[in-house]
Amino acid sequence: MGKALIIGAGGVASVAVHKCCQNPEVFEEICIASRTKAKCDALKDKLSGGKTKITTAQVDADSVPELVALIKKEKPDIVLNLALPYQDLSIMDACLETKVDYVDTANYEPPDTAKFEYKWQWAYRDKFEKAGITALLGSGFDPGVTGVFSAYAQKHYFDEIHQIDIVDANAGDHGYPFATNFNPEINIREVTANGSYFKDGKFIETEPMSIKRVYNLPEIGPKDIYLLHHEEMESLAKNIKGIKQIRFWMTFSQSYLTHLKCLENVGMTSIEPIEYEGMQIVPLQFLKAVLPDPASLGPRTKGKTNIGCIFQGVKDGKPVCYYVYNVCDHQECYKEVGSQAISYTTGVPAMIGAAMVMTGKWKKPGVYNVEEFDPDPFMDALNRFGLPWQETFTPELID
Repeated sequence: MGKALIIGAGGVASVAVHKCCQNPEVFEEICIASRTKAKCDALKDKLSGGKTKITTAQVDADSVPELVALIKKEKPDIVLNLALPYQDLSIMDACLETKVDYVDTANYEPPDTAKFEYKWQWAYRDKFEKAGITALLGSGFDPGVTGVFSAYAQKHYFDEIHQIDIVDANAGDHGYPFATNFNPEINIREVTANGSYFKDGKFIETEPMSIKRVYNLPEIGPKDIYLLHHEEMESLAKNIKGIKQIRFWMTFSQSYLTHLKCLENVGMTSIEPIEYEGMQIVPLQFLKAVLPDPASLGPRTKGKTNIGCIFQGVKDGKPVCYYVYNVCDHQECYKEVGSQAISYTTGVPAMIGAAMVMTGKWKKPGVYNVEEFDPDPFMDALNRFGLPWQETFTPELID
């Protein structure tokens, strides 16, 4: 079918590369590029020999000229951005200049502000439309699969969806006193920011981690869940018919929260630069450097994740409740691709989103979120590529 340029070589990229190689009919060739070429070469060495041809390259994803030069050299059909959210706009600029389709897994964040909004990327709509290329935003799990779940529910089971509760639960244990399951800098910024939820046409802010519930999740049992802000609420509020309320919930252990509070109290989660021995350093970036690399957690992590959406709405004038979710086993992920389930649940949908665009199933000029396309082929691909979903019409509801 074609060639993908994958930018990034961390845990999520590793899973996406594995999955591209499991789908050689679409991904005949891939080029893996990152700032550290040795990481790309290690992935190539692990996976070379199959039907998918793998090459590697070095690139600074903050540099539009470097990105443009690489895209012109490699001539990919699509760019799959699995670098940091700070680099979304530079990669989008490079795709515009070279007229190549674009896919990412998380919305742009300014490096100096813990702010999660789509406005910067949505501002590219006209440019991508005029260039005749597609930008698919947020094709991870949340955002990503949660948007596809919402589109699927809307298409098949509801005339109107009035309420969505997104629940992201990780019951895995990696054995460390404190570690994050994905990029520490992004994870900690997300958790320490103000929470919010969408209600009656507006977003209502909350203090960080101030709203808590207990929810009994299939296969992992009752867990403490906390209300957070998350970017897919912003797009779902625009794209889901009849929506009145959206909330996003995530599980955290008490040990994690205690460690995080201590780090926050001593300034280690700050993104404001400080001077140390004549150098400017960002405390959160230093903390990232001393914490375990999320990509190293795979062999240590046991347990399961459960991520899904609980919908309430109406069909033919009657109330409907619907819950669709995926359960993913950390150890099974490690056996298959050498990663823990957090990277797996993001890397698989990243590959699927790129495949949707490359095959033309989700291709039209402009900038789009996943729920703006037909969910059915994506839902089928989740079952085929390792993230089977389950559904029930009698879920426990969150008050």
